Amino acid sequence: MSAFDLSGRTALVTGGNGGIGLGIAKGLASAGAAVVIAARNEKKAQAALSDLRALGGNAEFVAFDALDESSCRRAVDRAAERFSRLDILVNNAGTTVRKPPQELTAAEWHQVMDTNLTSAFVCSQAAYPHMVRAGGGKIINMGSMMSIFASAYAVAYAASKGGIVQMARSMAVAWAKDSIQVNVILPGWIDTDLTRSAREQVPGLNERVLARTPAQRWGSPDDFAGVAVFLASAASNFITGAAIPIDGGYSAQT
Repeated sequence: MSAFDLSGRTALVTGGNGGIGLGIAKGLASAGAAVVIAARNEKKAQAALSDLRALGGNAEFVAFDALDESSCRRAVDRAAERFSRLDILVNNAGTTVRKPPQELTAAEWHQVMDTNLTSAFVCSQAAYPHMVRAGGGKIINMGSMMSIFASAYAVAYAASKGGIVQMARSMAVAWAKDSIQVNVILPGWIDTDLTRSAREQVPGLNERVLARTPAQRWGSPDDFAGVAVFLASAASNFITGAAIPIDGGYSAQT
């Protein structure tokens, strides 16, 4: 069996109905995993399921609200029930509010932190017993370049993405004995709905990103398929607590 083969494995991808989440879901499906998409927008998810099933894999949808703890736990349990096991969890759901710190309300702070960080904690906690029963598992958390760099207009987002790296490292240490590896992907500037709105709101952003990125382009959601399969497979069994930039060299620049 190939070290990258995910046949017989079940993956849950939060926010997997578009953008980076869908790019990851496609990679996992192509490697043989059954993929469950957890999202709010079922209509959008159905289109994503068609793409996944076209790759020859099993794919299902579960309703998911990142701001509701019971919804997070229910989505994890339903994914495990649907395919009788849960091997891979991708905590990809995320949001942001672009304001300078002095203008951000406490409600907006909690919205971003709870969506990006708290939901990842709750889903990981809910996945833990399922992975223990399966003999191990893989948790992939979505960080950001803002896990490394500061941002004047995304204080809550940056705090949540910095926190997710430390959360992953702590879980990696705690759960290594259970054969559960916990790692983080750090996307650079990727062409998604979220960053398209950023380009509209932040003058000159597109030009600055291209000038700093050695690859001289914005990333694509498809750029995440390979690293996701690697982190979800036996090929990465001795890698845990890592944070891997997928950014075309952006973070390598001083």
